[in-house]
Amino acid sequence: MPAPEPSVSPSSARRPRAPARDRYDAVIVGGGHNGLVAAAYLARAGQTVLVLERLDTTGGAAISTRPFAGVDARLSRYSYLVSLLPRKVVRDLGLDFAVRKRTVSSYTPALRDGRPTGLLVGGDRARESFAALTGGEREYAAWQRFYAMTQRVAERVFPTLTEPLPDREVLRARIDDADAWRALFEEPIGVAVERNFTDDLVRGVVLTDALIGTFADAHDASLLQNRCFLYHVIGGGTGDWDVPVGGMGALTDALARAARTAGAEIRVRHEATRIETDGGHAEVTVRTPDGDQTVAARRVLVNASPQALAALLGETPPPPAEGAQLKVNMLLTRLPRLRDRSVDPRQAFAGTFHIAEGYGQLADAYREAAAGRLPTAPPSEIYCHSLTDPSILGPELAARGYQTLTLFGLHTPARLFAADNETARATLLKATLAELDAHLEEPITDCLALDENGEPCIEAKTPLDLERDLRLPGGHIFHRDLSFPYADEGVGRWGVETAHANVLLCGAGAVRGGGVSGVPGHNAAMAVLEAP
Repeated sequence: MPAPEPSVSPSSARRPRAPARDRYDAVIVGGGHNGLVAAAYLARAGQTVLVLERLDTTGGAAISTRPFAGVDARLSRYSYLVSLLPRKVVRDLGLDFAVRKRTVSSYTPALRDGRPTGLLVGGDRARESFAALTGGEREYAAWQRFYAMTQRVAERVFPTLTEPLPDREVLRARIDDADAWRALFEEPIGVAVERNFTDDLVRGVVLTDALIGTFADAHDASLLQNRCFLYHVIGGGTGDWDVPVGGMGALTDALARAARTAGAEIRVRHEATRIETDGGHAEVTVRTPDGDQTVAARRVLVNASPQALAALLGETPPPPAEGAQLKVNMLLTRLPRLRDRSVDPRQAFAGTFHIAEGYGQLADAYREAAAGRLPTAPPSEIYCHSLTDPSILGPELAARGYQTLTLFGLHTPARLFAADNETARATLLKATLAELDAHLEEPITDCLALDENGEPCIEAKTPLDLERDLRLPGGHIFHRDLSFPYADEGVGRWGVETAHANVLLCGAGAVRGGGVSGVPGHNAAMAVLEAP
């Protein structure tokens, strides 16, 4: 896996800097959604705030773009669903932003005795679907019990994300459920999955929440998979994953407006290249279109990875992160027909459409990837944003029945692309679409729209592509491995503190970071506002 791109090249580090000419209460490095949340909170509190963004627009990975030439479809190009964003942040900042709930939670196609079937979760057909797949009521009852347990945990844990970090025992007491604590915080999640469910397909559907953006086995002793699972089931205190109306860019546009309205200054094409601090005063070197500048600040909040933070400070970076996902965006002229004719494609694609995600399939894919091979049957999941929110399509496309599909592949660590990213990407995409085609009556490629150049409307991003495009170390969508939402030694009161009193980490790599949440931005702002 290539090393993360350094924030400062040797030549630029030696260039003389202009003397400091501006002083702010807070300089925020990075205009992604967490940086904008912090900027809005601090500016509303009366602080002078400057946001520095190296790209020509704010938003980071939470943006909407038109990726296909000449096509009026505005897709959430990288991150694409909202669960972890607290309503508190939306209310506090007065955000003009809305989400919609999906009508179906998930659909997982399968072959049983050579017959196409599937599991539809959500809506009024779930009990019937479980019974048809598994031949009885047991799995449905187990599903109801298991997710009632995770919802009780969500109701207790989610409100703590915007509070000072509880210690482990305080959080355990707050959850007040010994079985839930053991299942989610102490034993590998595979133990709970196997204890509660017997059907391979049902087990796999449950396990997927533990693997999204995370490379781990169901029984990994590190409990990395448990941490990932927890963050996927606590969102909003319910575990619901909602569709952002207008695409993900609608959220970050609303955040940028809130920050500017409160008085924050946002400068795009301004890249922070160095931070110097004595703990009470900081200077940030900035590369601008007009040359280097130096900006002074009482505090610096870094909305970037821990590796980028170390580079800015001239310190030794933490161990490298490694992403493990394939992200594919598609525009279709129509939804494909399914081999399982008991389910309408509009139902199947309204929620999460699971592909090759049986429990055994997930284990096989992990073993192959851990051995250095692309999975033979790559697991992935798809959702159709435009079924819930057609506003991302231009009026003509919507009227003609066009739809978007977002595919997220699992168990594809960055190491598999290091030798030849282009070839590995093409091979993986072909194999992934073949797994989808196995459950369709027509190849998905027959449904792809064409751009103005006659090219199919499909793009794929590997971890190395994300590292290049967004400077995510190793393409890791959470910046680094997720942590449990309680205090460990040395993490600080809010989980955003660093070794420097006036430098805070407000990006996804903070404790309780990861996903589109705004939580690290909120918590960094709270740490600033309560400091003397």
